[in-house]
Amino acid sequence: MIRAVVCEDNLLVREGIVTLITTEPDITVVAQAGGLDEALAAVAEHDPDVVLTDIRMPPTHTDEGVRVAAALRRSHPGLGVVVLSQYDDPDHALRVFDGGVARRGYLLKDSVAAPEQLVTAVRTVAAGGSTIDPLVVEAMLGARAAGVDSPLARLSPREREVLAEMASGRNNGAIAARLVLTVRAVERHINSIFAKLGLAEEEDYHRRVRAVLLFLAER
Repeated sequence: MIRAVVCEDNLLVREGIVTLITTEPDITVVAQAGGLDEALAAVAEHDPDVVLTDIRMPPTHTDEGVRVAAALRRSHPGLGVVVLSQYDDPDHALRVFDGGVARRGYLLKDSVAAPEQLVTAVRTVAAGGSTIDPLVVEAMLGARAAGVDSPLARLSPREREVLAEMASGRNNGAIAARLVLTVRAVERHINSIFAKLGLAEEEDYHRRVRAVLLFLAER
């Protein structure tokens, strides 16, 4: 059973989210919260598997969901967090995935109208995976995140393998061992990936995250 905490200051929206996810037999909501402090207190008390949180809540109605995700990465590294936002803001998405993509999700609130997407996100982050709304990646890269127009179509099969390993959170040394390559060969593939995705001018950490998010969105 996946134990979830739902954090949303709009009572009607919160009840809607709770109703949607609790129709599934493997998900239960153990607590609800309406702001940042309540969210962290609920996690401390109930030790859930997943937190679903709005991005804008009391006290400032700015980036509380992002701050919840960051705080829980430090205090509860095994906890999954799905951030729900009304805005396809690439900066917020990058901050949610700052420190690694495992057990993190970023969806637009439109997904509340698509129960299967929300439920899939909960199950994915609970299992240690990641998910991101394709529209966020489209805004991030200025290109379609799926189909024939995807920048990923430019990658070679080996480059896609390397990117998949990056999405799993492995560093260059681990990728080399996994794919039976030298570290230098992995570095060459990664630089080629960045160039083909139009990320060559980005700061190294951010372009790595952006490349991984594009991969996750296409899946």
